[in-house]
Amino acid sequence: MDRGQILELVAHYLVIVVIVTVVLGVVRAAVGDIGFWVELAVVVVIVALYRPVVKAVDMEPSAWKRE
Repeated sequence: MDRGQILELVAHYLVIVVIVTVVLGVVRAAVGDIGFWVELAVVVVIVALYRPVVKAVDMEPSAWKRE
């Protein structure tokens, strides 16, 4: 894995962190305190759905592509 691929992955991981932060903020503002386990479930769902969504819109980093 070269430096360019690592930088691509870092960018995607930063996007995941931003998405999780925004979604949890919106949920907390709309519903209030939802508890640790529900927040953890939201994070797991977001992380699990991120890669297929990014692949579907054809924006995945080169490290995720099969050779």
